[in-house]
Amino acid sequence: MSELQLQGAAAKKAGRALAVAGSAKKNTALEAIARILTERQDEWLQANAEDVAAAQEAGMRPAMLDRLTLTKERIAGIVDGVRQVAALPDPIGTVTKMETRPNGLIIGRRRVPLGVIAIIFEARPNVTVDAAALCLKSGNACILRGGKEAIRSNRAAVSLMRAALEEAGLSADCISLVQDTSHETAEELMHLNGYVDVLIPRGGANLIRSVAQNASVPVIRTGEGVCHVYIDSEADLDMGAKILFNAKCSRPSVCNAAECVLIHESVAEEFLQKAVPLLKTKAVELRCDKPSLSIVGAAGIPAAEADWDTEYDDYILAVRIVKSAAEAIDFVNEHGTGHSEAIITNNYFTAQHFLDQVDAAAVYVNASTRFTDGGEFGLGAEIGISTQKMHARGPMGLEELTSCKYVIYGEGQVRE
Repeated sequence: MSELQLQGAAAKKAGRALAVAGSAKKNTALEAIARILTERQDEWLQANAEDVAAAQEAGMRPAMLDRLTLTKERIAGIVDGVRQVAALPDPIGTVTKMETRPNGLIIGRRRVPLGVIAIIFEARPNVTVDAAALCLKSGNACILRGGKEAIRSNRAAVSLMRAALEEAGLSADCISLVQDTSHETAEELMHLNGYVDVLIPRGGANLIRSVAQNASVPVIRTGEGVCHVYIDSEADLDMGAKILFNAKCSRPSVCNAAECVLIHESVAEEFLQKAVPLLKTKAVELRCDKPSLSIVGAAGIPAAEADWDTEYDDYILAVRIVKSAAEAIDFVNEHGTGHSEAIITNNYFTAQHFLDQVDAAAVYVNASTRFTDGGEFGLGAEIGISTQKMHARGPMGLEELTSCKYVIYGEGQVRE
């Protein structure tokens, strides 16, 4: 057996025990994780500082460096997320249906863990803990495979969490990390049939598409975020400018950041006069269609056709003027990735039409797309934002990491 197969076998064994561990034991382990990450955060910060230094030397873009960097404040937020997960109701064992058939059989449907969840993700150390906490609470063992840029940070975090698991009386193999960050190990993980029950890629579009196209184990697609903000003809333009600035600039490297703004032609000039100065405070590069470029002039550059389908993960925004809400909806459905879309309008009927017609996991009226997040949705954390329609859609919390089992009680019935 290969090293990864041995890791998969250990995770599968640990997962069977975790599936029946009970809420109290899982919550004890989560509290131990929260405590050890707090008490020994200097170890995690030191490892992360080494990752950041190496990434800076390699020329990593500032927006991506931001995703990689840990601070005491960010660790406090991560730890708070672990405690929020611990406080959430345990979905395992919940009976979602129970009925008696005419033949006397009592048939129930009960929530159970998926089993072993593998997560392939990029340089985001917070994902290491978020994913582990959610898997643990939902009774799933996890195999984590992060990017090479965050390997020191991930090793430190997983080492601390494994120590916490043992302290709480659970197997350390409930949480494991793939130590080798080569392409070959990612490829092997995609084909770890018999050990991995589901694989979740979390990162940029190229990573997600590669996993979805190449994996032989079941995959849940997450995170491709070409998100739009549409400024309607009846929008509050000051509010729209504020929302767009937040959606693009509060953290441009995440999947719920806006990548394109669509503006109704009747308000385009007035809106851009309000929005462009805000965006320029963050040096946002505007890639404009011809009508919007004629308004912003030297503040923008001409957009290429590829700009309408690009997830920039940076201070870059595509700008397009449309003639109607219907045109905006068609454009979003053609170029969006099914993640998060927003309309800014004071017209109730236009808003409802947008909500009904736009095909995405999260659709907003008069609010920033940046709220598409497990913590903001009351899930404690999320393992990713699913952009598919089967099993799970939107922020994936505890319930989305479960399956179901039918349990049947009889009194000697046989089928005729």
